[in-house]
Amino acid sequence: MDRSKGEVWIYAEQEDGVLSDVALELLGKGKELAGTLGVPVAAVLLGSGVEGLAAKLFEHGADKVRLVDDPALKDYQNRSYRETMIELINAEHPQICVFGATFQGRDLAPSVASALRCGLTADCTELKIGDYTDPATKEAFKNLLMQCRPAFGGNIIATIVNPRNWPQMATVREGVMKMPEATPGRTGELVRHQAKCLDGMELPVEVLEVVRTAKTVNLKGARVIVAGGAGVGSAENFKLLHELAEALGGTVGGTRAAVDLGYLEHERQIGQTGVTVRPALYIACGISGAVQHLAGMQESQKIIAINTDKDAPIFSVAHYGIVGDVCDVLPKIIKAVKAKAL
Repeated sequence: MDRSKGEVWIYAEQEDGVLSDVALELLGKGKELAGTLGVPVAAVLLGSGVEGLAAKLFEHGADKVRLVDDPALKDYQNRSYRETMIELINAEHPQICVFGATFQGRDLAPSVASALRCGLTADCTELKIGDYTDPATKEAFKNLLMQCRPAFGGNIIATIVNPRNWPQMATVREGVMKMPEATPGRTGELVRHQAKCLDGMELPVEVLEVVRTAKTVNLKGARVIVAGGAGVGSAENFKLLHELAEALGGTVGGTRAAVDLGYLEHERQIGQTGVTVRPALYIACGISGAVQHLAGMQESQKIIAINTDKDAPIFSVAHYGIVGDVCDVLPKIIKAVKAKAL
């Protein structure tokens, strides 16, 4: 079998009949990868009573939707979803499988990869197709999935390849890939599968109730973000960031360091281990610019950086830089913004 003819698969995560944003975001990247390889991009949709979601997947770029609609898949459980994915992969032989790095994706993807004895790269910030030569054997491989992510504490960007044990698998955080525009009325091929593994399967858990906590902050949708790092100095100083954000009609975010120090809540964390954002204006206050944080905000349309260290890496991506103390600079900006508003 020619593995290079295999499809590119995107796991179309859904919950209670609602597709996750990351599934649609990944379809955009999947379409790009599949186009380079000259193969279809397929969305893998598992659930019960979810066939109606196929239309949205087609409109966001799927050439095919591979559907397994079964009562055993009503609620996500690792065993039923894992065995279904394994059966599909063994039957159809995709060359690439990409999952969202959500709670569900982080549970499902590693268990599938482990069972199939193939590699999995977590929290990728970029996916592309490229060639690779094994330095030990000199064997050349064409059109592999280049899986890029920060490594060694964010000091380098590692490119990881899986040349032999396929499918090539990766997870990507929500917001990292830009969601493609929907094409109303676009259609594709709906392929219905029966998962034999579900016949008579006894699940170890019965789901009695699902309780969700709604997000109180929508960083992805904010047009203006005022973000702070450890350099802000204290939770008390973060009040300046909230004041500026309010004056600009924006919201407040921060780095992992700021969250770990207790300056703000985890749901406001931006970066590799938080949310990826692309606002019209991003004001970085006391943020040094570690690779993990830059991965989550460097595509902002305009970036203003404020830092006491003129050599801070954040200035390399900023459109405008201010060398100074946040506690000295922000009150002046707030005063100017409020004066203009009046």
